[in-house]
Amino acid sequence: VRWDPYREMLSLRQMMNRVFDDSFNHSLSKTEDWNIPSVDMYQTENELVVKAVLPGLKPEEIQISVTGDVLTLRGETKQAQEVKEATYHLKERRFGSFSRSLPLPVQVLTDKAHAEFENGVLTLVLPRAEEDRPKTIAIKAK
Repeated sequence: VRWDPYREMLSLRQMMNRVFDDSFNHSLSKTEDWNIPSVDMYQTENELVVKAVLPGLKPEEIQISVTGDVLTLRGETKQAQEVKEATYHLKERRFGSFSRSLPLPVQVLTDKAHAEFENGVLTLVLPRAEEDRPKTIAIKAK
């Protein structure tokens, strides 16, 4: 294979573009998503379960609402008292309000829902509506 300096320059350019794209996109996503809690959502035969990571909050600082087929989690992380006599080397904790809205994949009974908060993890259990639960149909042979 003959050496082609143009091909090597093109390869170098592609690598540089990738480096700048990755670092620029990563820094944007870090600043935009800081206030969105991480969530797991799964369904069983009878219920929909939502688990949200909300460290540093108390249960009374979290609001849960269901409007139509959208679940919304809201809250606010309060800023800890800043130490004036100290020189900070890192200050990465974020403070402020957050809101996360999630479309519900099934119909739920909100009046029978219950929530628990333990070790910074909110677990919300929403019973599935009867008409949305899977039903088995027996087959009769003739």
